[in-house]
Amino acid sequence: MKGRVLIVAGSDSGGGAGIQADIKAVTMLDAFAATAITALTAQNTEGVHGVLPIDPAFIRQQMEVVLDDIGADAVKTGMLHDAAVIDTVASVLAERAPDTPLVLDPVMVAKGGAPLIQFEAIDALKARLVPRAAVLTPNLPEAEILCGRTIADVAAMREAAQALRALGCRAVLLKGGHLDGDIVHDILATAAGLTEWTSPRIASRHTHGTGCTLASAIAAGLAQGLDVIAAVERARNYVQKAIASAPGIGRGHGPLDHAHPLRRE
Repeated sequence: MKGRVLIVAGSDSGGGAGIQADIKAVTMLDAFAATAITALTAQNTEGVHGVLPIDPAFIRQQMEVVLDDIGADAVKTGMLHDAAVIDTVASVLAERAPDTPLVLDPVMVAKGGAPLIQFEAIDALKARLVPRAAVLTPNLPEAEILCGRTIADVAAMREAAQALRALGCRAVLLKGGHLDGDIVHDILATAAGLTEWTSPRIASRHTHGTGCTLASAIAAGLAQGLDVIAAVERARNYVQKAIASAPGIGRGHGPLDHAHPLRRE
């Protein structure tokens, strides 16, 4: 095992997304996951039924004790629900891990539609963490909020990915799963230009936690020394296989099969 990933995100009691998905993905890709939990959710495949925020001072303490002892080769952030949490996370990273790559998953809405960030916190996210990110991983609704424009097709995705990168982050992976069509497009914008991936859409309602899983898988790759294109490519392959072999649990948006690497032939 190599590569230490500090995950700063919320807990999903249903086990499909959030910290639980993050730990599973990082572990299955042979890296080490440490965590700082930002919120507890009462959640299952049908939706988010309750949220208990964690005091920012305790989020700081979780991050500091991990970074001071275990350290981190990459940091991944997920649910950061208000401006105070965002400011705390940004401050700790500046103080304790200024050069550590950050994979920023701008979690805003749960799969079932529940909001996971206060609207007024979005400006804090753009000001404090987006410029710090090695990779920003928005889906289309999140990207539309962050760049203030509608993204209706692949051409608009290319423009939006470059516009988001202009906010200061080193790379943007814009995920196109919300566009209609049988082919899913993902676009990575870096200083070198655009890299695009296409893959057939997998017809499944069991896609809960795909964003969390993908971002954590990318963070594991960066922690292990992969460049951003290689990290994204491996992460996409991991998530696609996890969707294809999802266990079919729950009445709503079910979880992925994070453990599929254990069953390689």
